[in-house]
Amino acid sequence: MDTHTDTDTAATGAGAWHLTRELDDFLTRAGAFLRSAPALHTVPLTVTETLRTQGPDVYGEGTPEFGVLGRDGQVRAAFFRTPPHWLNVTGLTREDAEELAARLARLGQRLPGVNSDRDTAEAFAEAWRRHTGVTVRLRQRQRLYRLGTLTVPEPAPPGAPRVAGEADRELLMRWHDEFGAAVGLGTVRGSAEWADARIRGGGVTLWESPDGTPVAMAGVTPRVAGQVRVASVYTPAPLRGRGYAGAVTAEVSRAALASGADEVVLFTDLANPTSNGLYQRIGYRPVGDFAVYDFT
Repeated sequence: MDTHTDTDTAATGAGAWHLTRELDDFLTRAGAFLRSAPALHTVPLTVTETLRTQGPDVYGEGTPEFGVLGRDGQVRAAFFRTPPHWLNVTGLTREDAEELAARLARLGQRLPGVNSDRDTAEAFAEAWRRHTGVTVRLRQRQRLYRLGTLTVPEPAPPGAPRVAGEADRELLMRWHDEFGAAVGLGTVRGSAEWADARIRGGGVTLWESPDGTPVAMAGVTPRVAGQVRVASVYTPAPLRGRGYAGAVTAEVSRAALASGADEVVLFTDLANPTSNGLYQRIGYRPVGDFAVYDFT
């Protein structure tokens, strides 16, 4: 990835990609564009905010990489990558996806995969296959939901919510790893670092049974551009089917709204009809479909 200010214009006139490893440069160029659609851009918004506040090594030892597509004086798209993780890119036309794949292939990039809206991910994956000869495999289809009118499940399961604290650190670390294995995408942060960051920011709520035993958790990202994303909703397998996930998700959603969030969003695995049905019953409504592809 180029470390200096760099642009490359497609022969088709698709636009110019500015590539950089400087977060401040990226946010200066793409910040307003990302904030113009907080729900659709929830991942780049939250990831870049984490990089800004916690440092460039928070997601791994590789140097983060960024790109901004400009055309006619306007930002049209942006991408980021925190090695060794997938490329994450905002919506692209097929022509723009082709140009980005060609550009990164010329630079000798080795990408493990791509994560984007369904059409962009498919277009980029196909272009990357043609330019590099890698094998492309669909890893997961996801749906992005945004909260409409919150409907708290009734009757609530026995117990009550509470915000996780330092005494819960070992539990959060274990559940974070179990959650990553359960969703099939792994984790992008070490469990200890994730737990410590969530505890500092009050970013995980536990549902406790009447005897004080934690039975489920739901995390939230810090508010950025008015939006909060619910993440890491997890109930251990032996405790599922009792309403704990719905109760704790409703609680963190309520708390996010009470804290001033304009939008509350979350992603689901489309292969899991239980979670998709649950979140819709709580009041979440579909925004768009996304996909993750692996390159091998």
